[in-house]
Amino acid sequence: MTVRDLLEDGTARLATSGIASARAEVEWLLAEMLGVGRFRLYLDIERPLPEAVARRFAAAVSRRAAREPLQQILGRQAFCDVSVTVTPDVLVPRPETERLVEWALETLPWRPARGRPLVVDVGTGSGCVACAIASARPDADVVAVDLSPAAAAVARANAESLGLAERVRALIGDLLAPVGAARADLVVANLPYLPRASLAGLEPEVREHEPALALDGGADGLDVIRRLVADAPRVLRPGGRLVLETAGGAQATAVAALLGRAGFHDVAVRRDLAGVGRFVGGTAHAVGAGQVIGGGGAA
Repeated sequence: MTVRDLLEDGTARLATSGIASARAEVEWLLAEMLGVGRFRLYLDIERPLPEAVARRFAAAVSRRAAREPLQQILGRQAFCDVSVTVTPDVLVPRPETERLVEWALETLPWRPARGRPLVVDVGTGSGCVACAIASARPDADVVAVDLSPAAAAVARANAESLGLAERVRALIGDLLAPVGAARADLVVANLPYLPRASLAGLEPEVREHEPALALDGGADGLDVIRRLVADAPRVLRPGGRLVLETAGGAQATAVAALLGRAGFHDVAVRRDLAGVGRFVGGTAHAVGAGQVIGGGGAA
C-alpha cells in the first residue's frame, strides 16, 4: 500500500468511529512510524510502504478507533517547550494548561540574593508542569508531588529524560504533606476538579483511558482544591503565590472566593485560550520557620 492508501483508509476508519480530527490524527500516526514530519508525507504520497509498516499502522489505527487517546498511542506529548512521555497512569497534558505555566512563570520571583526559588507542583501527573517550569527557569528547584506512585514514577522519568532530574524531585504523597515544612515561592496545581456526577458523560478517551484519580473532584469538584487552599499558606513564603487550574466559569469564581476566605490577597482569575476564566491565583502570608524538604517518599 502507498502512503496515500494508508492515509485514506485510516481517515475513513477514524471518521466512522466519530473522531472529528481523523485526517490529522492518521497523519500523526503515520508520520511517527516513518520518523518524519506530517508535511513530508505528502512529498512522496504515492510511495509504496513495506507490509510491516502497514500492519503496525493498522494496529495503531485500531487502537485509536477504540478511542484510546492519540497521545498514549504515540507515547509522548509536546507541552510548552518540552516533550513528555504519556502513559495511562497520567492525564494527557492539555494545551490550556500551558497558560497555567505561563502565569506561574510570571509570578515566580528572581531572587539570587535569597538563593534558588522553590516551586511545588501538586498533582504533577506526567510532570509536564514541573518540567516546563524547570526548563524555563534554570535557577529554580521544583518539587513534583503526586498521590499516585505510578504517576510520580512517570514524572521522575520525564525529568530524567529531559536532563532536569537534579532540579525536579518527584515525591509520592497527599497534596503538600511530602513537602513537610519547606518554604516555597510558588505552589502550582492542576488538581482533580470535575464533579463526580459528570465523569460518566466524558468522552471515551478520558472516561476509559485516563486515571479517575486525576479527574474526580468530589460532589462539586472542589474537594481536593479546598484542602490545598487551606494548607498552602503553611508552605508559602511571605509573598508566595498559589496558582490553580479549575473547570472555569462558576467554579473559578468559587475557587477565588475560597482563596479570599483562606487569607490570600491579590486574588485574580485569568482566562484560558477560549476566553473562559479558568485559572485562579492569590498571594499568601506564610507561617512557620523554613526547613528542609521531608516527610514524604521519593518516587
